[in-house]
Amino acid sequence: MKKVILGLLVLSGFALGSCKKDYSCECKKIHTDDNGNSLSTADGTYTFKDSKVRAADRCNDLEGTGTDIAGDYTRECDI
Repeated sequence: MKKVILGLLVLSGFALGSCKKDYSCECKKIHTDDNGNSLSTADGTYTFKDSKVRAADRCNDLEGTGTDIAGDYTRECDI
C-alpha cells in the first residue's frame, strides 16, 4: 500500500512539473550600421501555452537574420 501511494505521489509530481502555462516571447530586430551603431526595435510578442522548456525552444526558433527596408538585421527573442 505504501508503494502505491509513493508511486502516485511521484507521478503527481511529474504531472505538476510539466504543466502547460502561458509563456510570453518578446522579439526585437537589431539593425547595425556601418559605424557599428545599433538600433533595436520591437518585432512582436508571441504567447506559447507549453512547458517552459518547450516554450523557450519555440521562442528561440523565431531568432535569425534577414534584410528589410532599413537594411540587414539580427532578430533576438527571449521568454
